[in-house]
Amino acid sequence: MRPLISLVAALSVIVPAALVAQRATKPAPKPAAKPAAPASAPRVEKAVPFAVGETLTYDVSWSGYLTAGTAVLSVKEKKPSYNSTAYYLVAEGQPTSIVAKLYTLYYKMDSLLDSFTLLSQRGSLYSQEGKRRRFQTTVFDRAANIAHFEMQTSSVAKEDLTVAAGTQDVLATIYALRAAALKTGDRINVAATDRGNLYSVRFDVGAVERVSVPMGAVDAWKIGVTITDEKQQRVGNNLAMWITNDARRLPVQLMAEMKVGSFRLSLRSATHP
Repeated sequence: MRPLISLVAALSVIVPAALVAQRATKPAPKPAAKPAAPASAPRVEKAVPFAVGETLTYDVSWSGYLTAGTAVLSVKEKKPSYNSTAYYLVAEGQPTSIVAKLYTLYYKMDSLLDSFTLLSQRGSLYSQEGKRRRFQTTVFDRAANIAHFEMQTSSVAKEDLTVAAGTQDVLATIYALRAAALKTGDRINVAATDRGNLYSVRFDVGAVERVSVPMGAVDAWKIGVTITDEKQQRVGNNLAMWITNDARRLPVQLMAEMKVGSFRLSLRSATHP
């Protein structure tokens, strides 16, 4: 089993002072100067297959609708954030004009992904479903293993969640998975939080296969996804994603069967900086 997220270990070296016993009749020698503590190794950013300016556009099919909407994932910028540096990731989804006449939907998810640890610093989700609007944020306190969750509707609700080390938001999970050293047979476990709930996510990396998407035919690993909630109940069925086995590690297709229907996201275009 290979971990999805590599944590940066902080190492410290303690050099204790040696105490030399001396006879009372002899003067104590001057204590030797303590050796200087070695300088801590500089932090190194993780290698990733994406860069600022990358934009991935997907066609979204839902149940009987061949193209029900579009989803766009983009790396907006890389900036100083929370005493570190982070990629600002954004995902937006909305229905086609035909589906929008039936029901108004709009989602915007973003994440600040630490470039040194590939862990989420903060994630948020804005959703508009009909006349209902919600804005949810999760800020991670890595030292305390706490996720500060807040939901804004007509009122504001706050909750502190105790989380496992390495817990991610949904969007950060996808980008961190792209940076993992994938190979067939790997099983990767990730703790995730979404909308104030905690989940366990397992990725099973299958064989490389040829998959056709609107952008074209590509070779990609088929990765089975299993999600369970805190009660060990499974969320969704037949969840899978395909990630190309080239240097770009593009998530070219995602599919899931949920209570509200079957979804499939297929990559239509991928732009690069």
